[in-house]
Amino acid sequence: MDFWSQRAPDLTIAGLLDVDEIRRGDPEVVTGGDQLGRAVRWVHIADSENVAQFLEGGELVLSTGLSYRSSPESTANFLDQLESASASGAVIELIHDDGRPDDEAIETVRAAARDREIPIVILRHRIKFVRVTELAHQELLNRQLARVEHARTVHEAFTQLSLESAGAQDIVDRTADLLGSPVILEDVGHRLLAYAGDTPSSRTEQHESTGTDHLGEGSGYGRRWLQTPVGLRDRRWGRLLAPGRLGSDEAAVQVIERAAQTLTLARMAERDEQDLLVAAQGGLVRDIIESADVDEKQVRDRAADLGFAPRGRMIPVVVRVDRGPHTDPTTLQLRERSLHRDFVSAATAHRCSTLSAGLQSGSFGVVVALPPGADDDAVLERLIAELPSRDTTVGVGRTSKSIVDAAIGLESATQVAEIASTLELRQRQYYRFSDVRLRGLLSSLHDDPSVRAFAEAELAPLLEADGEGEEMLTLLEQLITHGGNKSALARSGFLSRPALYARLDKLQRRLGVSLEDAESRTALHVAILWLRTNG
Repeated sequence: MDFWSQRAPDLTIAGLLDVDEIRRGDPEVVTGGDQLGRAVRWVHIADSENVAQFLEGGELVLSTGLSYRSSPESTANFLDQLESASASGAVIELIHDDGRPDDEAIETVRAAARDREIPIVILRHRIKFVRVTELAHQELLNRQLARVEHARTVHEAFTQLSLESAGAQDIVDRTADLLGSPVILEDVGHRLLAYAGDTPSSRTEQHESTGTDHLGEGSGYGRRWLQTPVGLRDRRWGRLLAPGRLGSDEAAVQVIERAAQTLTLARMAERDEQDLLVAAQGGLVRDIIESADVDEKQVRDRAADLGFAPRGRMIPVVVRVDRGPHTDPTTLQLRERSLHRDFVSAATAHRCSTLSAGLQSGSFGVVVALPPGADDDAVLERLIAELPSRDTTVGVGRTSKSIVDAAIGLESATQVAEIASTLELRQRQYYRFSDVRLRGLLSSLHDDPSVRAFAEAELAPLLEADGEGEEMLTLLEQLITHGGNKSALARSGFLSRPALYARLDKLQRRLGVSLEDAESRTALHVAILWLRTNG
């Protein structure tokens, strides 16, 4: 049996009324019978009608009423003060000195207590208050010791999990053990991350029973289920829930909040460890790329020390975060780091080993080692589909069995990602050089002086700053896009053929070449692609 199930319930008025000493007094509940489940924090003896000054709330007051029971006004004032001080209730012994019940006082108390919610109990026979207080205080002490023991057990359990670097599932499992009820960890999008003590199918039934699409909301008990956010205050990443437990259960709250803290620390430690690993792996990748002579065996030995030991083919992958002209650098870096973690986590989940490297700001590279017999495209599609953000461009290099070649392939994958990010229409999850084709070739040759000279020479008449060149350059680009088909170009621009022919004739005269000639159009197309790719 777990510790939780051994925890004693709170001491209540109903529980004390079952004590032999009080039962000897022939107790009668004159009001507040539906409130006998109130918890008793302490037992206090008081006979003064001005009792509020001695109370702090939650006390059961034992009284003989000698100072107030003869006066209806004084009796009402005594009960008013009990209510104002938030006392749990009162047990009033109303007997004469000779031991007979004081019927007149009983009626006075009955009248003063009428319509009050606070439990008021009358005794017709004398009891020893000291025995009641001794028993109650001993029980309260036992419960306090039980709470301390419970807190110690909870602390030790989660401290041990932290020392063992336990994962989310282990922490959730232990939380369910301590609570003796199901526990669910979900992310901010209400996706199930881990659960214990129940099954996802039962979880769905719980959703239906509360009329809500995710736990903790909707109608019924769902809104009061025990739950707590997970993560730092300004960076919440999940929520921990205990279906069946209510948020009013203080001891359960202690368990689930401690679990949330442990999950937060585990995530922080995991990220710190991952950041260190990525930094170390990035150093290896840079050494491979920057060194003229690299030994494959030495690289494999270093990579194995960093947790990368591929058994087959590897794919160099570069993920570039899309950015606008006003994208904040800090935001860009945070998005890159988050996506990097998500990609590596997805790869691990699909049994792919990874060798990572941070590249320029806003992009990262990963050499993905495929499981034996895996299909390249199928693996890439699954990994990229699991990235939470679609505002990315992914470039892929050539598959290789060499770590050195795969790491060097990150450079070409970077170029592909950069080129693909300039495409007006992107319909692929990822791109290779074969996908970007001529644009990719020109991008890779952007520093070649001969290509630059060729492009500038072809377009020189349109690059003159006379105000008309850019308009003609756009017209030329549209003509080439339509494969030299003037009719199609006229329809797309809503121009009449005579007007279009006049403009094209002017363009040909300025260029000094025939636009009917396929080789001329090809040369001009290459020049325009170079210009657009390189700005």
